[in-house]
Amino acid sequence: MSTNGTFADAFTPAQVADKVKTLGISKAETPFLPLIVLSLMAGAFISLGAMYYTVVMTNPSDAYGAAKMLGGIAFSLGFMLVVIAGGELFTGNNLIVMAWAKGCVSTKRILANWTLVYIGNALGALITVYLVFTSGFLDEAHHAVGVTALKIGLTKASLSSSEAFVRGIFCNALVCLASWMVYASRTVTDKVFAVIFPISAFVAMGFEHCIANMFMIPMAMVAALNPEIVAASGLSAEALAPLNIDGLINNIIPVTLGNILGGAVMVAMAYYIVYLYGQDEGLLK
Repeated sequence: MSTNGTFADAFTPAQVADKVKTLGISKAETPFLPLIVLSLMAGAFISLGAMYYTVVMTNPSDAYGAAKMLGGIAFSLGFMLVVIAGGELFTGNNLIVMAWAKGCVSTKRILANWTLVYIGNALGALITVYLVFTSGFLDEAHHAVGVTALKIGLTKASLSSSEAFVRGIFCNALVCLASWMVYASRTVTDKVFAVIFPISAFVAMGFEHCIANMFMIPMAMVAALNPEIVAASGLSAEALAPLNIDGLINNIIPVTLGNILGGAVMVAMAYYIVYLYGQDEGLLK
């Protein structure tokens, strides 16, 4: 019997659930050094996507929706690099909850994984901020790129805690659904298309991703130190006040909590209840 149809078809949702559970066990058991390196890489990858987004959103046309969509597609680069080239991303690792709920991963292991990956992602993003600053990237297009970076970070730092939290929920629901569809894919092309629409959607709709914000807000803080960029932006010192450590923390904490709720509960636990809860292992094979 030909296997061509089986090869071409995506994995079923039930098969994906079993796959996510198995991969969750593997992720939770990843040794320290590979985990940290992959986490640093993922933080840098998301930052590269954010850089691409910043360039695309510099001097956009009046076509607001189309410009946002194009920027979102550009931002998808970071997630493509994570899922195809390889990386450990905190928001995607919220899916490990499926293995935890099934009793295959201890609470200690999942919290250790999340903590190390979160720290590694943050360091990867901040290292990229430093490298971008020293590269002169913000001075491109007569400081227009720097102005865009400044305004993006300022918008995020100016959100209220409730806005940041809810936008974080929506964001990671879409990120984890993108990861879910990647696990359903059989080819690199499948994975690219699985990533583009959910990721570009969350970016276009202005939702909040904690790791991306660990690059975007510090990048804006750095841009605010350049008098030429500030002058080109036309923003006053009072308007730039949210761009400080307090503004960063006040965004990152609620966004992180929202990301966990959106990914671990609204996606991982929902699919756990549907496909894994109360079912024997053999039923999923």
